[in-house]
Formats: sequence, structure tokens, C-alpha cells
Amino acid sequence: MGSLPRAAVFAVALLLLASSGEAFFDLFNIFRPRSESDYFRNAFDGAQEQMVPEQTEQEEQGAAPATATGLTRVPPSGPPTKAAQDTVNLAVDDRAGPAGAWTIVSENSGVSAMHLAVMRHGKAIMFDTSTTGRSLMRLPQDNCRIDPRAKQQGTMDCWAHAVEFDYNTGGLRSLKIQTDTWCSSGAFDADGNLVQTGGYFEGEKAVRYLSPCDTCDWLEHPNSFAEGRWYATQHVLPDGRFIVFGGRRAFSYEFVPAPGQTNDKAVPMPLLRETTDDVENNLYPFVNLLPDGNLFVFANDRSVIFDPRTGKVVRELPKLAGGGRNYPASAMSALLPLDLRNASGDPEPEVIICGGALKTALKLGENNTFQPALRDCARINLARPDAQWETEDMPVGRVMGDMLILPTGDLLLLNGAAKGCSGWGFARQPILTPVLYSPQQPQGSRFRPLAASTIARMYHSTSAVLPDATVLVAGGNTNTAYNFSGVDFPTEVRVERFAPPYLSEELDANRPEIDAASVPADGMRYGAPFTFRFSTPSEAVGEADVKVTMYAPPFTTHGYSMNQRLLILPITGFADEGRSFAVTVDAPAKPELAPPGYYLVFVVAKDVPSIAAWVKIQ
Repeated sequence: MGSLPRAAVFAVALLLLASSGEAFFDLFNIFRPRSESDYFRNAFDGAQEQMVPEQTEQEEQGAAPATATGLTRVPPSGPPTKAAQDTVNLAVDDRAGPAGAWTIVSENSGVSAMHLAVMRHGKAIMFDTSTTGRSLMRLPQDNCRIDPRAKQQGTMDCWAHAVEFDYNTGGLRSLKIQTDTWCSSGAFDADGNLVQTGGYFEGEKAVRYLSPCDTCDWLEHPNSFAEGRWYATQHVLPDGRFIVFGGRRAFSYEFVPAPGQTNDKAVPMPLLRETTDDVENNLYPFVNLLPDGNLFVFANDRSVIFDPRTGKVVRELPKLAGGGRNYPASAMSALLPLDLRNASGDPEPEVIICGGALKTALKLGENNTFQPALRDCARINLARPDAQWETEDMPVGRVMGDMLILPTGDLLLLNGAAKGCSGWGFARQPILTPVLYSPQQPQGSRFRPLAASTIARMYHSTSAVLPDATVLVAGGNTNTAYNFSGVDFPTEVRVERFAPPYLSEELDANRPEIDAASVPADGMRYGAPFTFRFSTPSEAVGEADVKVTMYAPPFTTHGYSMNQRLLILPITGFADEGRSFAVTVDAPAKPELAPPGYYLVFVVAKDVPSIAAWVKIQ
């Protein structure tokens, strides 16, 4: 096609786009780098810079030896503003019994948990960004980091931006991050190490490693990627490697190189360029590993099936209309549980995406106009050749929420806001009520509002399923620094624990308990039988009352739990010995179903989950 016809077609396309219902954008600007200040303009209140607020430090008495950490008190906050009091609290649906309960684990986590991951040594890793300046946790004086962005060379940053958090005691240990982890990604390798990628400025091409031990700290390789990976998504592959998609103005993917190695180049991913609009709305793309080894990749409102072995798009999927679904529109998404009990072949993978924002939400938010969040919840069965999105409405629209798969196979939707989008100062009406979603129920019966928290958690909040089947909830910072007064939503360092309805006193009385000594020390082997024992304290259960699930602990940030998956295992043997039982399950047949690594294995008896056993599959 000649240049004039091509220009004519291009002009017509622009006119059609301008007249459509989609957000119109500056085509000649969308591929230029955006300043990070574009995404927190409201937090700056019109200014382009904001100094870190001065705060009076007071050592937390008895918190930790001064040589180990320096936990400082949370500064006092003023009376709540009108915006802070404008919250969404749904009526609790208690027709099915208790609606869950909240407790505070810690009043001060030292850092606000922008990123959260639960490790197999009984600790959670929480970390933030060095961009926000000082935290509430000091590094030991002999272990400070050099601040590469300070005006004076050699300036030391002695504030911790990461902690190891004991979710049973609230105990803290500071961790030292050298490069900025702002809006980064992560996953666990086959040995349970956290492999963490990207970030901002000096951290955008970094790969970091953290092992599960009480004295371990970060090991960093700052020049690993060919392109910067800021707001990217990382996913583990069946062979144990990691693939990283996207990032701000990175329309490509890369595999995580071996420690100390550097990628020469990235591989273009047209979907990421094609789905970028004037405020992007395609960052932190949703990625899921499917049973055939392909990947589901979703960005903005479009998705494909992608083969990472060949680098080819296998299939284009229907567009999900209604708005944007990825950052800053920030919907929730997960791969629904893979049920291996009745599958003659591979189980049918089904993806769910709930909420998000209109594509104009960030632009309007710059003028303090906060649009209602999207209310729809959409599912697609990827095994069907004619797969289509099927939608229904949530009790309330939600943006920036978290979506966790519980050990029972139900989903928990929590955190987030009813108006606006992601970004510092771009949302209003925090939603305090979590909602239980039961995917096996018919439409109209899937959503159940549960007991509400009292703490607003919007931008940069996180949550995670714990081995005891409770949910850890942390973080939340809509400010450009650690601000505790004079703002609508103070920086949140309190850590909560939510006990879902299945842990009510009534049901907990017969909670199953795994005999840890009976769990094979060498873990699971693909396709092989796996036998262990469990007991129930008050009454016997039958095989029909029991299911065994295995859960891949995710890496959670910005409302997305990367690598989260739950499998329901087929029971092939069940020996009833009163209130003690021996159960045999078949392990997943192949790593495409469950990539190698450590999983939380639960026994669920009459819909009540046990405390999990950590089990390695290999």
C-alpha cells in the first residue's frame, strides 16, 4: 500500500476512534515515556514535587534491640476528613451463618506493604519503595544503603524498605534492598526462594533473590534485563524458568536470566503496544499458565493465548468490553481452581476478571472527578473453541481490590475503592466489606458480603492466604511519602488478619488436623500417589466429606496475585479409623498443571480447611 492510501486509512481510523465510546488518546504521545508524577498528580495537589514530611521519631520501646532494628512509633493522626469517612460498608449476609472476623496482628509493620509474599519458613515478606523516603523502620547503622538518587554523592539511606514479618507474633526483621522495588514483580522458584524482578530507576532492570531463612537478606543483580520492568508481571513456567511481560513503555517480554547474566534483547509483544492508551491501562497484565503449557495474557480489554515455547500467539480471544482492567484501571483476576477429580484429560481452565475502571478514570481523576468503579464480573472458559465472556454484577463496583483463592475453592474479594482508579490520590470511597465468591454456585447466588474491616485499604494495599487458612491484610498508601496527618487517607502500617466464615467457632470445633509426621519428607512426584494422615477432633467424616487442595502462594502487589493457583486433587484411597484417617491422592500429572515448587496442601472436611502442610512437588 502506498503512503497516501495508508495515510488515508490512518486518518479514517483516527476519526472512527474519536467518534467511538472508547477513551480518545494522543496517538503521537502514548509511546513517549511518562513522568511518574503523572500518576500521583492528586497527591502532589498541583505541585510537581513534594518533600518528605518531617516527622518526630520516637523509638518503639521494647520492639527490638537497637542493634537489630530501629522501629519508630507511628506518628499521631488528626481527625478523619470528610473523604476518609465516606466509606462503603455493605450489609452483611449472615443467612449462611457467621460472616468472618477481623483481628489486628500488628499496629506497626515498619513499612507499608506495597508488595507481599508468604514464605515457607513461617514469615511474610513485606516491602515498599525507596521513592517514598523514610519508613518507620531503621536499618542497623552499619548496614545502610547508598542512595543513588541523592543530590550529594555518597548519601546514605538508613531506612528499611522491606521487612520480614512474623504473622503469628507480629515480630519484625529489617531487610536491606539496594535498588528501588517500586511497583515490581515476583514469584517463587522450585526451592521456595523469592525471585523478584524490576522496579524503578536503578531497580528497573534488577533481579533480586531472597531465601527462606531467619538470617537471609536480598541478593541483587541490577543489570539483568534488556528493558526496564516497571509495573510488569512475572510468571513461572513448567520448566521452572520465569517469564516477565510488559512494564511501563516496555512492549515486550523477557525470560529471567541466570543470576549474574544479562539479557541482550527483549522480545516484542504486539498485544502490549496495541492495548496501550493515553494512560496505559495495560500495566501489570494478567497472566496465567494453562494446562497445555500455553499462557493466558490479558492487557487492558484484550487477551490472547500465547505459547512461550515458540513465542507465537496461538489464539485471539474476544474483547472484554466495559472499560479498562489493568493498571491504572486495576481490576481483580484469577485462574479459577483446577479440579483434577473428574478430568479424564486436562481440566478446563477458566479465568475470572472482576471490576476495574472506565478508561477515562485517571484523566478525570486529575481534576478530582472520581468515576464509579466497574461492577461487572466476567468469566471465560478457555477450553471452548467458541469461548465468550459471561458477566454478572458484584454487590458493588470495585477497583484496586484483591482477589484470593481460599483453600475451599471459593474466592475472597477485598480491599479497594468504589470510585476512581489506581494512583496516589486517584480514588475515593474505600470499600470495607469483603465479598465471598463461590464459583460453583449458579449466577445470582455467588456473592456473599462478609464482616467488614474498619481500616481503609486502597492503593498499595495487599493480602495473602496464610497456612492456617486465615488471610493476612496489610499496606495501603495513597500518599507520595509516609504521611499520617493532614491527608485524607493516612499511610497504613497496621496489619490485620481475617478469619473467613469457615473458621467460626461453630465450624472450627471439628477442624481437620494434618499429622505433620505422616507427610512424606521428599514431597510429591508428578503423577504419583501421595499418602498422609489427618484427624478430626470431635466427629468422624467420610470420604465424601473430604477434599484435598494444593495452593501456590502468590506474589501480590497492586491488586494482582501473580502465580496464584489452586488445584483440587483426586482422592484414590481413604482409610477410616474412627476420627483418624489415611488419605491418598494423585499428585498433578505434569508441571503444566503445577510448576515445580512448594505448595500449601490443605485437607478440607465438611468445608472446613485444616492448617496446611508445606509440600514440594518435583
